[in-house]
Amino acid sequence: MKSGTRRFALWRADLDGGVCAAPEECVEALRDSAAVTVVLEHRDRGVTPTRQVFRSELRQDVEWQFGELTWPADLQPGVLVTVSWRAAKDDVVVRTEALAEPLRVDGVTYFHEYDPKVVTREYDADDSNRAKVLAAVRRRGRVLEDGSAVLAEADLAAHCGLGRGARGAFLLRNAIDQLIREGFLTRLTGGIDSSGYPAYPAVEGQKTAEMVFYAPMVEPAPREQDDRQDHWVNGFVRKLPPGAQASEKQVTLHERVVEDEPLAPGFTFVRRHHRSG
Repeated sequence: MKSGTRRFALWRADLDGGVCAAPEECVEALRDSAAVTVVLEHRDRGVTPTRQVFRSELRQDVEWQFGELTWPADLQPGVLVTVSWRAAKDDVVVRTEALAEPLRVDGVTYFHEYDPKVVTREYDADDSNRAKVLAAVRRRGRVLEDGSAVLAEADLAAHCGLGRGARGAFLLRNAIDQLIREGFLTRLTGGIDSSGYPAYPAVEGQKTAEMVFYAPMVEPAPREQDDRQDHWVNGFVRKLPPGAQASEKQVTLHERVVEDEPLAPGFTFVRRHHRSG
């Protein structure tokens, strides 16, 4: 077995199941071992170095993975781990990489480097209408490299579970309006590719469609802070997707709140609002 490293994002199922993807390059040498030593090197909350050693089982569940692990409680879905192995060694080292400063992504604190696309897909929705709509955009839409996602607005009704008919349309419209007020969604015009998948920006020749665009809210996070607690969010300026511009209403609102600085092109203003966890 040659030495090497591979990097993987942890999904919620990995964290809950205590498993980690096993690189194919090291499977052949380790598959016959009764147990594999997995060393987890991690900085608790991005600060305190820790080292845990597990006697792991290499098993196949669609793909190969190391099992019998216990992941630290401060890891969230989407966190990246580097899996390293060495020639003539039957142990594997798994490392997380601490961020220089913790970040909050839509209210969830991340202390370690993460994959924005996986974070978007792994949204843990509650039973509220707004969460169901946001989950539909994040799970069914096209996810871009920065974690933003776009979905044709006409497709929302089929995926968010708010019902059909006039009542379903009413609930959907209210949920979208709330998410726009909170700064999670923006309406824009995109395209539909040849396979029927949403695209933004639209490419010449594509059928255009009205879209809802989600962009993760990423902000610095104090190290000592509980996730997902109800809180008031002060008004803030938020970057829009390429080609989009703030509405006249948002420009006027920004002028009222921030009198000495005009709203820059390509940005919008989200007014102060209450956000539940």
